[in-house]
Order: sequence, then C-alpha cells, then structure tokens
Amino acid sequence: MICILYVNAVGLCLGLVALFLERTMPAASPRRWIWLVIIPISMAIPGFYRVHHSWSIVDAFEQQSAQPPLGHTIGTASLTVLDPDLWTRVQSYDSSINRLWLTISAFLLLSALVSAWRVSRAVGLFRRGRANGAAIVDGVPVVVTDMMGPATVGFWHSRVLLPRWVLALPEVQRQYVVRHEEEHRSAHDGRVLFVASLSLILVPWNLALWWQLRRLCLAMEMDCDSRVVARLGGANEYGALLLKIAEASSRGPRLQPALLGGMGTLERRLTMLLAPTPLRHIQRFLLPAFAFGLLVLVLKMPHPVLGPESHAPATMTSAATTAPTHHATPATEGIASPR
Repeated sequence: MICILYVNAVGLCLGLVALFLERTMPAASPRRWIWLVIIPISMAIPGFYRVHHSWSIVDAFEQQSAQPPLGHTIGTASLTVLDPDLWTRVQSYDSSINRLWLTISAFLLLSALVSAWRVSRAVGLFRRGRANGAAIVDGVPVVVTDMMGPATVGFWHSRVLLPRWVLALPEVQRQYVVRHEEEHRSAHDGRVLFVASLSLILVPWNLALWWQLRRLCLAMEMDCDSRVVARLGGANEYGALLLKIAEASSRGPRLQPALLGGMGTLERRLTMLLAPTPLRHIQRFLLPAFAFGLLVLVLKMPHPVLGPESHAPATMTSAATTAPTHHATPATEGIASPR
C-alpha cells in the first residue's frame, strides 16, 4: 500500500512536469516526445529509489518522538502520520489489494485479447473477399470494415482500417480521414501505444499512469492533426470533419480503452487546432519554474518503507562490526587487533 501511494505520487508530479512543459510549447510543435520520456521515468524512479533511496517510517517516528513539537496541533498531526501502527493497519490490506490487482490485470489482458481477435477477424474477412488482401484509397492501402475504425492497428504490420461509410464521404473529407490514419501509421503511433499500454496490465492501480497515457494519446492526436492540416490545409473544414467522425465512430466498436481517447479530448484538439490560447509572458517563466520545482521534489523524495528492513545491509554490517566488541575475550581481542 505504501508503494502504491508513493508510485502514484511520483507519477502525478512527473505528469504535471510534462503538462507544464507541454503548455509552454507552440501550437504546431510535436508533443508526444515529452510524454514518451516522462512515462518511462515515472516507471523507473520508484524501483530505483526502493533499492537505493529508502526512508523508514519507523525511524522517522522515533526521531519525531524524540523532538519536542513546535505546536500541539502540528506535533499531533505529524505523529499520527508517522505512527507505525497506522501504517501497519494499512499494510494489512495488502492481501486484498493483491487479489484485486490480479483480477483487474486479468480483465485488462482479456479485453486486449478480445480486441485483437476482433481486429484479426475483420482483417481476415476482408482478405478473403479480395485477391490482393487490401484496397487502395487515395494512394493508401486500407482494410475496409463494416463499422470498425477509422483506426490504425497492428504491431508488426500496421494497417489502416476504414469503415465503409468513410468511402461515401466527399473526396476532400475522405482524404482528411485517410491522411490522418496514414500519419498515425507513419509515426508508429499504434506500436507506441501498444507498448505503453502493457504497463497498465502490470500495474493497473497506477492511476497516474492511466492519466499519463491519456495525455500521450491526446498529444499523438494533436501532433497528427497538425501534420494533416500542414499537408492538406483547411483547418476549419478539418475541425468540422473531426466532429462528424467522432459522432459516427461512437456507434461502432472501440479498438482502445476509453481512457486513451474519445470525445473528452476532442474539445482540446479543436481548441489547439482552431484557436490556440497564447501564453502570457509571466506564464512562460512560471510554468517552467513550477516544472523544475516538481522535478526537484521527485528527485529529493525517498521511497518510504514501513520498517528499518530497507537498511538491512547497513544493520548487518553494523552488527558484524560491533559483535566482537560485546562477545570478545582478551585472547580473541589480542588475535583480532593486528587485523
């Protein structure tokens, strides 16, 4: 339980660092790279600090008890937070948390397998209906489905899925749709999201990671929107098409977890595309300063542990050093002194 709270706190702080840095970037600048750096760091720091930079709650409680509190309220609150009995009771829920952890991980894995099976089945049905296994729409090889898509799927071989109703769109709108998915395929966004989503199966309790992946997906979509408009132009027409595609896609099956995209991010995409809000001069200084402060906080914040077992190597070394002093005889002292 202590580890879960710590990992979420680190992920939240680092996510805010990425968010502040993202807000200082121009509208047309690529954003996905910020989250592609922050997410692995959020996963690596807790494990590294668990081994090299641990902080014992029991030791902190003993130190706090030895010092006179500055005030009754402050002293009582600090002692309550550092009370080992409190954290021991919290740790007693670990078995229940572990069972819930395994259940959620199994559900996510099953959902991923079902989604992969549906995509594979749709591609297989389309291939059996065509000799070459693919259609060419606006110069891009696509797989036509009944309702699934528009989307880019596949890990080893990325494919663009287009529902049949997209083929009936006017030529300009159809080109926007096809170019959008081709930009995703060219940037390997499907592979990146697949690898990043694997971490959710391992640690589904990491709420900060869910939020970070949602921001990564949004950054990918905004980067893709910017490239499509740069190639084809017509930002207003493209924005209107996004609303139309979102409404039509909501009637079909989803290929990704709901937290990785959807209507909740569309407003942000349209705002960035059509009416980006310029930053004030003070914001250009404050946001990087806040990001730097949170980064320092994460690097200075040790990994908490319940007892002094994290310092076991040091304790064993200390015991081995002091043991001869307590149990040594004059004869053994004489033998040990030259060493």
